[in-house]
Amino acid sequence: MDSASNKPQTPKPLGFGQTMLASAVGVIIAFVVLNVLTIIMALSMMSTALSSQSDVPVISGNNLAIELDLTQSVNERTPSQLSSLFGQGEGTSLEQLITAIENAALDDRVNALYLHLGGSNLSWAQAEELQLALARFNDVSAKPIIAWGESMTQPEYFLSTSADRIGLHPSGTVDFRGIGGEVIFYKGLLDKLGVHMELIRPTSCAYKSAGEVYTRTNMSDANREQVRSYISSIWDYALQVIAQNRDITPEHLNTYADNLTGHMPDQAVAAHLIDTLCFAQDIKQMLRSHFGATKIVKANKYAKACVAPKGKNIAIIYAEGDVVPGSGDGTRTAVYGDDVVKALNDATKDKSVHAIILRVNSPGGAVTASEAMTYAVRCAKEKKPVIVSMSGMAASAGYEISCFATKIVAHPTTLTGSIGVFATIPEVGTLLRQKLGITTDTVMTNRNSTGISALRPLSKDAREVMQRGVEDFYITFTQRVADGRGLTRTYVDSIARGRVWTGLQAKQIGLVDTLGGLSLAFELAAKEAKLNPKECRLKAFPAEKGLLDQLFEQVNSDKEEEIKARINAVIPFYSELCNWSTMEPLQARLPFIMNIE
Repeated sequence: MDSASNKPQTPKPLGFGQTMLASAVGVIIAFVVLNVLTIIMALSMMSTALSSQSDVPVISGNNLAIELDLTQSVNERTPSQLSSLFGQGEGTSLEQLITAIENAALDDRVNALYLHLGGSNLSWAQAEELQLALARFNDVSAKPIIAWGESMTQPEYFLSTSADRIGLHPSGTVDFRGIGGEVIFYKGLLDKLGVHMELIRPTSCAYKSAGEVYTRTNMSDANREQVRSYISSIWDYALQVIAQNRDITPEHLNTYADNLTGHMPDQAVAAHLIDTLCFAQDIKQMLRSHFGATKIVKANKYAKACVAPKGKNIAIIYAEGDVVPGSGDGTRTAVYGDDVVKALNDATKDKSVHAIILRVNSPGGAVTASEAMTYAVRCAKEKKPVIVSMSGMAASAGYEISCFATKIVAHPTTLTGSIGVFATIPEVGTLLRQKLGITTDTVMTNRNSTGISALRPLSKDAREVMQRGVEDFYITFTQRVADGRGLTRTYVDSIARGRVWTGLQAKQIGLVDTLGGLSLAFELAAKEAKLNPKECRLKAFPAEKGLLDQLFEQVNSDKEEEIKARINAVIPFYSELCNWSTMEPLQARLPFIMNIE
């Protein structure tokens, strides 16, 4: 035998078709394995979540201190099970905080309240809502309230002055400097890009300045006037409360704000803005040694453990966020028109519900959704009392959906009014031609077939039609307010024109009935239904969907919101720009994008 025959044989390479087949089989197997593992993990997660979410926490022991954690975001309503499961609802809700305060006042196991401040998005109105709850706490209880933070925003400091003692981290700051508004303008950027934005609004609505951020490089005189008016109103009110709580004159407080006294911890103590510099463990030691509180319990956990009293139902419906059409999937906080309409209809039909509270915290938004909700409120009011409780904002469309309520309750610092409308149409033809080299051509059957287009300027006829549209809706809007509030349209026009008012100012001109918070709205709802408030309880509409339903909706939804959030972290106001690019042309919303502190 030839020696060559003893050499090992080299395997014959696979042909192209065999290689492709083998690769495809491998990919399919890997895909199946990964999906099986994903399903197993998801089922395990859901099982764990379902068991944990269904369990009501048990608060054992005595000598408790309830910690109101305001170091994270604060929303109006308790986060859904889904958002909590995926870490999107780690903040505490105003609902939970108030529940915790009210129950702690009468709970013999609770020795003290601990306000843990720093890092929240607490608005002035939300701070006032909590301050009112703390005042009720003090009315029925002699238990101490201790406040401490590594740093404090101005609304947080405003809230902290309700405490018996205020502590600050030795390296912390109190952001006490007065209120300023900063408006971001995009016209310069749009000019460089070759984008022109058409702003169409009623001729009388000079205060409706939302679209001005795309057509101007600075504030208009009307906008500057309204901003100065309402921030001064909020600041003056805040100074009165702080001055009374801390026994410091408003004049001295303004001097401290001018000099940024609160930014230096030792100066903040010397000025009596705070009482002591200390660390978190010092506060916990104080709670133990001075007040006998051996265990600190988070307010959200404590609130979940509190059993709602039995009684007659008063529905509460939350309208928080931008007004948008359609229904939500639980991944975004917004006032979805279809969802609120359904909630109002369901609460009206529910025989166990005797009155309805509509809790509004919205800058406004889409006209179509606003109109649908306004009509639903009007229909509900014919059968049951509807009380609106305004939080930080109830402006424009947020006010329209409120105006037919039986009673409107607002905080002195609520931003409301902004009764007006506008339309914006972008024109990007120059951008496409000059920057990107893209050209367009048209074929038309009629003169205005392409009169309204983002690719070319509005035609004269199209602009006139849109102008008539906003003028007509402004008349409709002001007439709705007149009918809902029992005023003449002429008077409503004089106080409307897109102007923003604080709750305090709105009370003076007849846009709201009384000043107060959710507790007062609850009392009014019970009294309008001829019930004793002590025999009533709140029932939320719509009821939260089951966790499994929420999970499946989340699986079927896209990742747009997640992507927006990531980009917004790098490009400020990116989300706002996206909203403007996709929103309906006709809008009734707060008239500007502004940082207010």
